[in-house]
Amino acid sequence: MEPIEARKHDHIRLSLTEDVQFEHVPTGFDALRLEHQALPDLDFADVDPSVTLLGKRLAAPLLISSMTGGPSLGGKINQHLAEAAQQKGLGMGLGSQRITLEKPETSASFQVRHVAPDILLIGNIGAVQLNYGVGLDACRQIIDSVGADALYLHLNPLQEVIQPEGDKNFKGLLAKIRLITRDLGVPVLAKEVGSGISGKMARQLADAGIAAIDVSGAGGTSWAIIEAKRAQTPMQQSLGERFRDWGIPTTVSLIQCRDALPDMPLIASGGLRSGIDIAKAIALGADAAAMAMPFLEAATHSTEAVGEVVDRLVQELKVAMFLLGVRTIAELKGRRDLLAEVRR
Repeated sequence: MEPIEARKHDHIRLSLTEDVQFEHVPTGFDALRLEHQALPDLDFADVDPSVTLLGKRLAAPLLISSMTGGPSLGGKINQHLAEAAQQKGLGMGLGSQRITLEKPETSASFQVRHVAPDILLIGNIGAVQLNYGVGLDACRQIIDSVGADALYLHLNPLQEVIQPEGDKNFKGLLAKIRLITRDLGVPVLAKEVGSGISGKMARQLADAGIAAIDVSGAGGTSWAIIEAKRAQTPMQQSLGERFRDWGIPTTVSLIQCRDALPDMPLIASGGLRSGIDIAKAIALGADAAAMAMPFLEAATHSTEAVGEVVDRLVQELKVAMFLLGVRTIAELKGRRDLLAEVRR
């Protein structure tokens, strides 16, 4: 197996079999309570969680987040995720498509339009790859090869600096991002992978032309500890363990980004595990939420298993909306007055 394929296999295996979550840093959602309305003045049948994101209508403010692709297992996972997204009316972000530039024969594992013709589909490449030979033409190839509606540029300096094969030159990327956003022709989103985005960084990304931000904050999966478990030297292992809990908690990142950019579409991800978490994220100012880990194991089995997870999450969100007395996501968005901090 080629090194890049082996790395993707490792990431899937470790995510499914090892404890790779943040150890001491919570997302912040458990510290928040939503204000229950004893008389919601609402018929539950009228609750409508649908939204429009990047010009596409979603049945709920939920994206199946970027996970994998390339190896045969990655292809099966992507097909199950995409089929479920199509059936349930959700969006989906693909895993990093860098492998398709190096090994074109792996591109089939990312091609899901034949099973998901209508979904919001977001392609994906690491922003750092703009310093390693990936330019506008390659970004267009990534989009065109899968029929994506938009492109994620994922930001993962912590993962890269720990990863044995990591690309560590992040110098000058904002200028290169500006060129991609200007000429690509589809919306370009910035996405962290679990360490969060600050308000200050969000403003810089917006100035570079980024169309939306996925905060992907701390508190869920820790890519530092995943790479520590793949370490080839004691130093790499030590660094991954030391930086396991590095990052901005998801709720903090979300608040900072929304305060910095009142009108920017924001996606909340990083450790969300329930429809109640989605409701809290929307109340904090998110336009939608994204999740990966809750879907991963189900996606190794079947489309139906993924669909069952979706149904649970959406029903939880709808019940939370009902108990808050809000009929639509627009009525919930930014309603921080419905949140109270739990005193510990």
